Amino acid sequence: MARSSGAHTHPWTHRADNAEDHDTTDSRKGEEQGGKEKEKDGKKQRSFWKELPVLLVIGLLLAFVIKTWVVEPYYVPSGSMENTLLIGDRVFVNKLAYATRDIERGEVIVFDGRESWDAVEGAETSSGFLTSVADFAGMSPNRKDYTKRVIGLPGDTVECCDEKGRISINGEPIDEPYLFPESRESHEKFGPVTVGKGRLWVMGDHRAISLDSRGHAEPGEDGTIPISSVAGPAFLIHWPLDRISTLSTPKNAFANVPAP
Repeated sequence: MARSSGAHTHPWTHRADNAEDHDTTDSRKGEEQGGKEKEKDGKKQRSFWKELPVLLVIGLLLAFVIKTWVVEPYYVPSGSMENTLLIGDRVFVNKLAYATRDIERGEVIVFDGRESWDAVEGAETSSGFLTSVADFAGMSPNRKDYTKRVIGLPGDTVECCDEKGRISINGEPIDEPYLFPESRESHEKFGPVTVGKGRLWVMGDHRAISLDSRGHAEPGEDGTIPISSVAGPAFLIHWPLDRISTLSTPKNAFANVPAP
């Protein structure tokens, strides 16, 4: 009986070959999948860098809109509003508030002095990138902003002082709980001053050092400011962090003031 001259192949040898083929196929699939994932990651990164300038522009536009028409930050450079506001405080001003209501006595407002106290024709102004950044933060050298408290509204008659050193509005003395200690003792006689149409009489809370409507009452000027120069009421101290607080209007101080 003749023997076969061909080599005999054992079953386990076939299984090993099939396993190697299977491993090779899986390896290729893994490499292909990994390549696709890297390609996707690369596309995502390229897409992010393409979208970034658009996102930056949108962010700047939103910030500009908010600062111009909604809320604007202001820096407090002096102690004229102590202790309500301290030197270095930064406040937010609501620029939409007076679009829906009138200004109230006792409100802390920010206004531009270039329309009244600092009106100088031909005054030079700074320019450039750093100035623009400072202006955006409420600290521009070109700004002549003041923070004061509204005392007299259009038509009101304001004068000082009664026997207790208090200011009177339309003949009614007012008690001012927000005043810096001993401010009432520092009051000097003025008035009576009748606030004109579209004007305001404003004063600082630290009366001894505040250069306000009293200090700007000169021949031909009554020290009042135009309502058109008011940016809005200051409603929040947002810096420094340990000073974060809201600013409210002490309505009780003016509750008994009669109409002009």
